Amino acid sequence: MKSIKILGIETSCDETALAVVEASGDKSPRFRVLKNIIASQIDVHKEYGGVVPGLAKREHSRNLIPALYKVLELNNDKLQNLNAKSISNDKIQNIENILERYPDMLEEFKEKIIPLKKPDIDLIAVTYGPGLEPALWVGVNFARALSAIWDIPLIGVDHMEGHVAVNLLQHGNSKSETLNSKQIQNHKLQIQNKIQFPAVALAVSGGHTQLILVKDWMNYELLGETQDDAAGEAFDKVARMLDLPFPGGPYIEKLAKEGSADAFDFPRPMEKSMDYNFSFSGLKTAVRYTLDKMTKKEIRTQRANLAASFQEAVTDVLVNKTVKAATQYGAKTVMLAGGVAANQYLKNALGEKLEEKLPNTQYMVPEIKLATDNGVMIAIAGYLRYKNGETGDWKTLRADSNKLITE
Repeated sequence: MKSIKILGIETSCDETALAVVEASGDKSPRFRVLKNIIASQIDVHKEYGGVVPGLAKREHSRNLIPALYKVLELNNDKLQNLNAKSISNDKIQNIENILERYPDMLEEFKEKIIPLKKPDIDLIAVTYGPGLEPALWVGVNFARALSAIWDIPLIGVDHMEGHVAVNLLQHGNSKSETLNSKQIQNHKLQIQNKIQFPAVALAVSGGHTQLILVKDWMNYELLGETQDDAAGEAFDKVARMLDLPFPGGPYIEKLAKEGSADAFDFPRPMEKSMDYNFSFSGLKTAVRYTLDKMTKKEIRTQRANLAASFQEAVTDVLVNKTVKAATQYGAKTVMLAGGVAANQYLKNALGEKLEEKLPNTQYMVPEIKLATDNGVMIAIAGYLRYKNGETGDWKTLRADSNKLITE
């Protein structure tokens, strides 16, 4: 099977993530992760307790070219300098037009990218939505500039579709076998033939909470989504109330291990609603009202119990609605996706409920390092779209911060 190499670029929020993935095959594609680079912005945003879009845009523009050098290993002799005369004036003008809003990155691009020989890349895939608009545009325009200078096809990828698609990077035949970093870098990983449709994906991140019916790849139905705060956003906001660092999810999960989930009876918003939508704003407010009634000493002594009770309330809603959807739509596979998929409490709770209610349903969870934003997931989703017959180019691709997976 002839393979192609895909450069995946992800800048939807606060991670500048690039990866090179080798892919081949149609019905049962095989993937090999050649390189996976993530430049985190946590230190930049943590003092604000959340991601600041303008700062995210600035950091992406600073990080993209250094990350590209790392992911393409441009410090060695694989790519040789070109004669500057071989680059047409038209191409230079195109790059200037694309990157005109990022003058520093434009100058760095002219100095470090334009003189390089075209790399061994067959396809560029980039997140074009949903996400923070300023952050999305930096990545999209950077990808457009690379596509224009190197004449490489460019495909836009839905961010949430990437989170779902990375579940395909499984090793062996285990339901939820996880991979360590060395395995991710060195092993050929393939889509399991045992994956069957329809599937239900619970996609949970800092910006989105969605239940998606996956009828087949590129054939999705959005069953429901959050009507206010996303689950990850609620974790961050409650963590701030408890004086925990940003991002809050991992700190709440760690603290919750020391507490009792039965200590506080927090509400489960929309848990029993007839639809598949979510709401976490009321739960967040309930935590705030509870804290307002407590003394500082009581809060200090009850922090672990508060974290555990909050985490269980969120988990109950997510798990019960997912199992309900899987039952109604006859799902043969349930997938957990998005940054909150790194939460082991949620992962285990959903697995246990599925084992109890739907024991014959396959349960797939991404390896922890691939649950959060990364370029690997964008490359995989880009390949699926490419094999589905999609084509694209730098002239037409635009960012869309409100993109829906079903569009």
